[in-house]
Amino acid sequence: MSEDRTRRLFAAVDTKDAAAFGAFLAEDARLAFGNAEPLIGRDAIVAGIGAFFATIDGLRHRIVNQWYAGADTVAETEVTYQRLDGKSITVPAVSIWRTPADGLIDDYRIFVDLAPVYAR
Repeated sequence: MSEDRTRRLFAAVDTKDAAAFGAFLAEDARLAFGNAEPLIGRDAIVAGIGAFFATIDGLRHRIVNQWYAGADTVAETEVTYQRLDGKSITVPAVSIWRTPADGLIDDYRIFVDLAPVYAR
């Protein structure tokens, strides 16, 4: 995956458009998000991400660094979440995904601690 495609992927997420994010995924993709149970399949991922988006007012990724090794991408980010109570919180995150030759992500892992986003 190229740097431009990485930016487009995070831009799709930052619009809170789960279907736009889903367009980057293979039909049988797997998503592990934090400590949640993995989601299997594009439809399940889109539904799960859509449910997550409903718990926040917005989000914005800032790419700190990114690395590419064959079909794998590693993106270090700072993610600013706008909470439903109007407060903002920024947390570090690392996303790792694999994009085979067909160009669609088949494995996506997000390492982030969301506890500060939901803390009172």
